[in-house]
Amino acid sequence: MTPGLTRESYRAISLYAPNRAPAKIDLSDNTNLWGIPPEAMRAISDTALCTVTRYPSLYADGVKEAVADYLHVSPEMVVTGCGSDDVLDSAIRAFGEPGDLVAYPDPSFAMIPIFAKMNGLREISVPLTASGDADAAGYISARARINYLCTPNNPTGTSFLSATIEQIVENTEGVIIIDEAYAEFAAQNCLQLLKLSPRVVITRTLSKAFGLAGLRIGYAVGDPLMVAEIEKSRGPYKISGVAQRAAVAALTDGVSWVDEHVRMTVANRERLAVCLRSIGLESLPSDSNFLLVPVTDANGWDRQLRNMGIAVRPFTSLPRIGDALRISIGPWSMMERCLEALREICK
Repeated sequence: MTPGLTRESYRAISLYAPNRAPAKIDLSDNTNLWGIPPEAMRAISDTALCTVTRYPSLYADGVKEAVADYLHVSPEMVVTGCGSDDVLDSAIRAFGEPGDLVAYPDPSFAMIPIFAKMNGLREISVPLTASGDADAAGYISARARINYLCTPNNPTGTSFLSATIEQIVENTEGVIIIDEAYAEFAAQNCLQLLKLSPRVVITRTLSKAFGLAGLRIGYAVGDPLMVAEIEKSRGPYKISGVAQRAAVAALTDGVSWVDEHVRMTVANRERLAVCLRSIGLESLPSDSNFLLVPVTDANGWDRQLRNMGIAVRPFTSLPRIGDALRISIGPWSMMERCLEALREICK
C-alpha cells in the first residue's frame, strides 16, 4: 500500500469514480456531450505512424506553446500533465513536505484530500459559507502550506468571489492552487491573480469544454519557477504523441468550435434550471457545465433515473446542501429526456 494512504482512502478513490454502467444518456461526467472540435478529430485521424511508434515530446512543448497562445502567457509559465488530476497531484508533491497541511473547500473536488494522503501530507477541510463562497477566514486561520481552491467549484457549480480569493492570496503564506477546470463556462477567471502573487498556480483541463477527456490532457500556469518545480515532480512523457497533436489542434484552430459549444452549454444550463423549477426542483446557481440539484434521496433518485436509461452523479450528505444530483449539460434533446424522467419521479 502507498505510504500515507489508508485503506479508507483507497475506498474513497473507488467511491469517487461514478457508476460506469452503460446508460442511454450519460450526464454524470461533466464532459463535452457535443463531442470534440473537428480540427482535433482530423489531427487524430491524420496522425502519422511514426507518432505512435516513437516517444512523444518529453514535456509536450507544442502543447505548452498552444496553451501559452490561448491564455496570452509565455510558454515558460506552462506545465502539462496527464489530465489536471496529474498536474494537481504533481503540484501537491512539489510544494509539500510530509506532514505539511493542505487546505481545501468542503464540498469540492474529492481527490484533493486523497492526493494529500498519497503524498504524505495532512489535509484540512474549510466548509463553504452559507452563500457557497470560499471561507477566507477559515483558510487564513488554517495556516496551510498548500491552499486549494476550485472555482467554479465542483460539485456545487458556484464561482468564488474574486475579493474572497484575493483575500486568501494576500493573507496566507502558502502556495495557492486554483483549479479552473470549468473556467470556460464562467464569466470570469483568476488569471489576473498571477500578477498578484508568484505563489498562485492555476490548473485547467481539456477534458471539459474541449471534449478531450479520454486523451487525458491537463495543464497549469504560474510563475516560471513554480511551474518548473511541478515539472520536476511530474516527470517526462505524460502526454502521448496522439494526445499532443489533438491538444494543439483544439487549442488553436478548434477554439471557435469550443466557444460556440460553450455558449450552447450555458444557454441550456439556464434553460434547464428554469424547467427544473417548474417541476419543483431548485438547482444551485452555476457557472459550470452542470447543475447541482438538491433532492431528498440522491441514491434512490439515481437508481430510478438509471432504470430509465439516464446516468447522473449522486451526492449524499453534502455540507449545507444534503443529498443532491449533479447533472451535466449537453444538447437539449438529452436535457428533455432527463426532465421527463425527473418529472416522473416528482409525481
